Amino acid sequence: MSASARLAQLGITLPEVATPVGTYVPAKIHGDLVYTSGQLPLVDGELLAVGVVGQRSGDVSPERALECARASVLNALAAAAQAAGGLDSISGILKITGFVASAPGFTAQPAVINGASGILADVFGEQGRHARSAVGVASLPLGAPVEIELVAQLRSA
Repeated sequence: MSASARLAQLGITLPEVATPVGTYVPAKIHGDLVYTSGQLPLVDGELLAVGVVGQRSGDVSPERALECARASVLNALAAAAQAAGGLDSISGILKITGFVASAPGFTAQPAVINGASGILADVFGEQGRHARSAVGVASLPLGAPVEIELVAQLRSA
């Protein structure tokens, strides 16, 4: 089954690619690889959440951050698909890097980024299993709790 068919089966539609706010592109192809810029959890132009992820009052909950990771990776997939000429031009995902704006003492960054990894496995099957880094940071652009970037491989012609 194709990646686009799996996405439809999951009831997911890729979002429109966000317009860059700086001097960069959403995704760039080099050889048979597509590299995306970091993608935030924007849905219809609005962040799903703002703040750091943690367990304290006022923090973004790890569960909400997992939803943000899912939205971020869908934005990254949309950017990669646009650059590649369609989602089915991508054969699989090689690597993702997930950044989590973390409250002091928060160490569950991998659990948050599992939200992104799960979608990629659902969409690409075994070819969606990837190398990964989950990094805690003090802050992210626009106050986002999560940012995801990925490297995808293009299908051979």
